Amino acid sequence: MRILYVEDEQLLADAVTHLLEKASINVDWAKDGEEGLDLAKKPIYDAIVLDIMLPKMSGLEILEIIRKHGIKTPVIMLSALSEVEDKVKGLEIGADDYLAKPFKTKELIARLNALTRRPALRESKTLKYEDLELDPDNRSVNGMPLTEKETEILEMLIKSGDKTVQKDYILAHVWGADMMAEDNYVEVYMSYLRKKLKTLKSKVEIKTIRGLGYKLMTKSDR
Repeated sequence: MRILYVEDEQLLADAVTHLLEKASINVDWAKDGEEGLDLAKKPIYDAIVLDIMLPKMSGLEILEIIRKHGIKTPVIMLSALSEVEDKVKGLEIGADDYLAKPFKTKELIARLNALTRRPALRESKTLKYEDLELDPDNRSVNGMPLTEKETEILEMLIKSGDKTVQKDYILAHVWGADMMAEDNYVEVYMSYLRKKLKTLKSKVEIKTIRGLGYKLMTKSDR
């Protein structure tokens, strides 16, 4: 599971992130509302944990914007405020759950697990792009087996559509806190995926955009 955690209190964020990662939950931390919104728009998270009181932009503003953009990622709102109005407003805007601060990390983990298990809140398992059908749960594309990282990379490319995905972004979000990961890891796995697409005789290819990153395109678009 990969989540986005938007919280401006660094000590709290460090402590919660540490405990979540011990529970095998990958965490990306945003320290203010603007950074949180930029990350929340990316189609790579299983859930978002969003504080209400943030610098630059409130959690409620972030939630309202992403819901207007059709982003359905499950959201747990956090707030030190106990007023009912805040809870009601968040739920009306589109929050899926609400947790008052201070909270037990075990409870947060339980709620994250519950949210990501809900079938109604999950996108269709199969992701499609032209003649490709990716099944993330079974780690396969058009029936061909993929490794975990191949699946994550291809899922990221498909969800990004015609947009270029930066190399550094892929490295950070697929390898995460693995300090041994190097830049050429991305190139190696792109090579693996290209070979598999060629074996499938797909009309889709992975295009390298020099100095920027990678994107999917059809061979007829070249």
